[in-house]
Amino acid sequence: DWEITFAETGVETNTGGRIKRAARYLGDAPTFLATYVDGLADLDLHALLAFHREHGKIATLTSVNPLSQFGLLDLDADATVRRFVEKPRLEAWINGGFFVFERAILESISKDGDLERDTLAALAQRGELKAYRHKGFWTCMDTYKDTLNLNQLWESDRAPWQVWP
Repeated sequence: DWEITFAETGVETNTGGRIKRAARYLGDAPTFLATYVDGLADLDLHALLAFHREHGKIATLTSVNPLSQFGLLDLDADATVRRFVEKPRLEAWINGGFFVFERAILESISKDGDLERDTLAALAQRGELKAYRHKGFWTCMDTYKDTLNLNQLWESDRAPWQVWP
């Protein structure tokens, strides 16, 4: 029972402005999902939506705990390398780019607004933003190298984001 609408919002439009311009396709839906579209995850959308409904805030973002892009060095005080840690999982959580919003968010988004710097930052200050911690597979496709790696996973039938039968 999912409906996906792809809406042309303009090449130069900021992330918040894109949501604002796509609002006309929401009908009277009180709650809607959005994504940046450059991330892939084995995200359970039903669990994400249930989490959002339980806390009652205006917005939920999916936070992920990514692997480091680089191997890390463990150095002692005189710069001797004690060990090399190959691309560990970072301790920090980042915005994974999958969202659940209540319609009320549209009042907080300006026509050309930036979703992160303007809207989400303001919601966080007001205590209206929650993070759903996704601990499964997540990656972004920001570079040509990412595209090659993800296409290779798909073609080898090892795509962890394919959660449908």
